[in-house]
Amino acid sequence: MYTNHGETVSVPDLSGYTFDESQGILEKAGLNYQVSPDSGFNMDEKPLAVLKQIPPANEQVKGGRKIYLTLNARNAPIIKMPNLVNMPLKNVQEILANIGLERGELIYVPDIGANVVLEQRYRGVSISEGFEIPKGAKIDLVVGNGLGNQVLNVPSLVGMDEIDAEFLILGSGLRVGQKTYMKNDTLASGRVFRQSPPAESMVKTGDIIDLWISGEGSF
Repeated sequence: MYTNHGETVSVPDLSGYTFDESQGILEKAGLNYQVSPDSGFNMDEKPLAVLKQIPPANEQVKGGRKIYLTLNARNAPIIKMPNLVNMPLKNVQEILANIGLERGELIYVPDIGANVVLEQRYRGVSISEGFEIPKGAKIDLVVGNGLGNQVLNVPSLVGMDEIDAEFLILGSGLRVGQKTYMKNDTLASGRVFRQSPPAESMVKTGDIIDLWISGEGSF
């Protein structure tokens, strides 16, 4: 009986190829295959792409050897959302990575807890512990900025350059609101000639300051 004694085949690297593509590659190499009943999941790979193979790529085997394939699942497995509220952001990021979720947008709000998670959201909706979610999903986090709802005095911005005024607003824990550009005969272009609320008004952290600026556009 002829057994191809001493003749071997190099196992092709099938990582990233779909199952259909892998079939053709293995047949061309004179090898057989068997699909593992246990699939995996990698959101960066195509559905039914090869995630693992045994024997590994480049190993020398006899022709006709069976190659065992683990394929990427068609759909993301469903996992239950943990409770991340009141946890430090650093710990939360580690937890998300360990269970196969991604950190999405960070939304900072006034709160005395600096970088403490106050709310967890999926697709813009607040979700609680136990909510079923697909593996690989992005979770947005509402996080405290460490400032809380402090009461502040609005800084005086009239006469300032537009960019300098914006820096002062942001540095004071406030937000820039609407900017209106109008001709003003007493100030050079790009200077603030009115603000709302006015200087020395009492506001809370995160409140909006509207500006009126001399000129006809942004500078």
